[in-house]
Amino acid sequence: MFRDLVDDPENYSVEPDLFLDVPFVPTDDAVIEAMLNLANVGSDDVLYDLGSGDGRILVAAAKNRDTRGIGIEMDPLRIADAMEYAGHSRVEFLVDFIEEDIFDADFSEATVVTLYLLDSVNVRLRPRLLSELRPGTRIVSHAFDMGDWKADERLELGGVNLFKWIVPAQIAGTWEWEGLDGKLYRVELAQKYQEITGTAWQDDNAVHLENAKLWGDCLELEIRTDHADSLKQFTLSFENNELHTIVES
Repeated sequence: MFRDLVDDPENYSVEPDLFLDVPFVPTDDAVIEAMLNLANVGSDDVLYDLGSGDGRILVAAAKNRDTRGIGIEMDPLRIADAMEYAGHSRVEFLVDFIEEDIFDADFSEATVVTLYLLDSVNVRLRPRLLSELRPGTRIVSHAFDMGDWKADERLELGGVNLFKWIVPAQIAGTWEWEGLDGKLYRVELAQKYQEITGTAWQDDNAVHLENAKLWGDCLELEIRTDHADSLKQFTLSFENNELHTIVES
């Protein structure tokens, strides 16, 4: 995946037809630890590093967190280096490296994805990340963002920007359920990434949808009915793009 070393990756840019010509810039150990912390990587995760270079992110996660990892990399020399490094670190049983184009590779089993690409490459990857990763999957990018997909969290470390996104469920549409008060609630929702807007009804009466917050496959709603103090709070969980559970508080 990576070809040339550049001194300033933050300011590196390419023309749109050079998406694959991404520079290899090793990630500092402190930044790697911050990325893994930001994604809350643990032993139950499956970590995919897209453009894995010499494998240092995956090896660090395997050594320190017992995390299983897969690296996708186009450069066979980098893969050889990564495999040798994993062997020396005695984590070769936890990590694997695949020689493949990141735009063709299957990364759908990931629970965490790490990136150190360019913003143009991130944007080109964005549709696949949104459609093929399971809701709730965490994505962390070193230095480069995702265009108009706003990060859920952003961290600055010694002048380096780290971005985190949580893949949202696709929940645009109409959803109905019965509340604890026996009334029928209905919402019609529009969605742009994790940002949710919409309208709400209690029975056939329009009410106020005051807040809607989506984290992965979990949607928190605040609905205010007739009276100023009548705030209803619902947590809707989705599975396979269907409403799965409802908790009212």
